[in-house]
Amino acid sequence: MKTVKDIQHFEGVKVLLRLDLNVPIKNGKVVDDFRIQKSLPLLHMLTEKGAKVIIIAHIETVGDPTLEPIVASIRSFGINCEFVKNYKHVNSLIENSPNGSVILLENLRAHEGEMKNDPDFAKELASLGDIYINEAFSVSHRAHASISAVTKFLPSYAGLQFEEEVKNLSSAFDPLHPFLFILGGAKFETKLPLIEKFMEIADKVFVGGALANNFFKEEGKDIGKSLVSAENFNLSRFLGSPKLLLPIDTIVEDNTIFDAGEQTLLLLKEEALKAKYILWNGPLGAYEQGYKKPTLELAKIVAEATQNGARTILGGGDTLGAISELGLLDKYTFVSTGGGAMLDYLAKGTLPGIEALEKGMK
Repeated sequence: MKTVKDIQHFEGVKVLLRLDLNVPIKNGKVVDDFRIQKSLPLLHMLTEKGAKVIIIAHIETVGDPTLEPIVASIRSFGINCEFVKNYKHVNSLIENSPNGSVILLENLRAHEGEMKNDPDFAKELASLGDIYINEAFSVSHRAHASISAVTKFLPSYAGLQFEEEVKNLSSAFDPLHPFLFILGGAKFETKLPLIEKFMEIADKVFVGGALANNFFKEEGKDIGKSLVSAENFNLSRFLGSPKLLLPIDTIVEDNTIFDAGEQTLLLLKEEALKAKYILWNGPLGAYEQGYKKPTLELAKIVAEATQNGARTILGGGDTLGAISELGLLDKYTFVSTGGGAMLDYLAKGTLPGIEALEKGMK
């Protein structure tokens, strides 16, 4: 996989740059710019070296899904960015733009060909640039036109953050020990492959959140009305393993398990402060329903472990929410921009976006 570091010349080069700008927007303003900030090193590098940057991205906001409010956020970091709603006007605008200019195109998903990975749409995108750079690791588990098919038509490279994602997440395949893997959240179907894989690699695997309810059910415990997957995953194969850790107490309301309890946090702290490597994805409770405290406490514990010398890798939407809320984003070894992409990469060791970059133009 080639990266931007392999490119020798940028002056006047039209760079088609795929970013992940799918950020929360309220009242026309960006309320969490984490992913934008992660794009800044590459944006600054490209503009300073005289490239003509054409940003393509998507957004999934309710109502009018437009990227226009993001322009103000990009400009606030000292980058002069112009917004173009109609793709048909882009070529002439690019030609007349000075070196070091940045243009942001409207939402990719307004085009039917994007999610269908349509080669004709990918070719249309490719016609805008001389080279293509993927700096959207967090979208690269999707075989969409701007991630996958476009690499067939342009010399293609991984961006700076993309390279960091692969380097740091792949360290989980050959980690320092003791290795503590903490997995929370609710979608058991998507996270079972990680449990299967890291029960082999990690020294301890803690399963929390609604995922733990499936294990409680397998153990024959009364979980009341708690969220649980209806599918049978044959979890008995994991029960009894000294590697598996489950919540030892929970917060229960209305006959429903909502979060981990204080004794569970003490257990996690004990394990985290012994660990030399911690990988964490997903909250300990129903985070979006306001059950935040244990997840926030865990974020502090993992930050303390980092300070003690552990290598700590974190990711996932609600996990990011917790550490952002506490102002701890810089207190870990690496914070991934990926949610689903992080999970897929950890489970499979590759992604459609990575494979597309490796194959490139024929």
